[in-house]
Amino acid sequence: MQTRIQGTVMPVLEVRLEPNESVFAESGELSWMTSSIQMTTHTQMGGGGGLMGMFKRVVAGGSLFMTEYRAWQTPGEVAFATKVPGHIVPVQVSPGNEYLVHRHGFLCATSQVTIGVGFQQSLGAGIFGGDGFVLQKVGGTGTAWLELSGELIRKDLAPGETLRVHPGHVGAFQASVSFQITTVPGIKNAIFGGDGIFLAALTGPGTVWLQTLPISRLAHQVAEYLPSNEGGGGRAAVGGGLIGGIVGSLLSGDDN
Repeated sequence: MQTRIQGTVMPVLEVRLEPNESVFAESGELSWMTSSIQMTTHTQMGGGGGLMGMFKRVVAGGSLFMTEYRAWQTPGEVAFATKVPGHIVPVQVSPGNEYLVHRHGFLCATSQVTIGVGFQQSLGAGIFGGDGFVLQKVGGTGTAWLELSGELIRKDLAPGETLRVHPGHVGAFQASVSFQITTVPGIKNAIFGGDGIFLAALTGPGTVWLQTLPISRLAHQVAEYLPSNEGGGGRAAVGGGLIGGIVGSLLSGDDN
């Protein structure tokens, strides 16, 4: 197997497969492939989770189906492009060296890699598409390619060192890093601070990759220029969801 990543703003991963070699991705990720590549779509997700694993992924907004791309009889090539400007990051996965990645961050992987839900927490209606904050867990053995949006910032955390991040900027991190969602301290900060009400706390040891262009923030900025019915009802619904998230958080009594 040979791979190359082309492009800088909207990169694409090209994978050259020898006969009987394969990679898999969520259905709908394919950009192009040669005629010798055979596609097989199924619900078994890279060896991970069975029926309960599939149910968790669907509830979290993931795809029920995965597609395997295998070179048949002769070598072939299959390609996967990013959906927004960003970077494609290859990671080597093995037992004890697993990764968590943001909900849209899994691009593709070799056949022995597993993919499932690693973290899920509700953050109130209207936030992160109403599905809460979700991280996918990449395990097994092999190579996985991750899609991170915007510019890429790498942080190597020492044991006990904590980094607090807006959740949307969390791209990926090693499973050795402790992760939890906390609220911004202080009622005034939460309501009037303008930086959101939630922060992700990541504590080392391990490596964290931050992305500068969260898809949720990009969607929010684009929404301001989209036509809306009934005098901006769509924008009002988003605002109502955000207020609901603030009220729910404050009433929960979480003082972190």
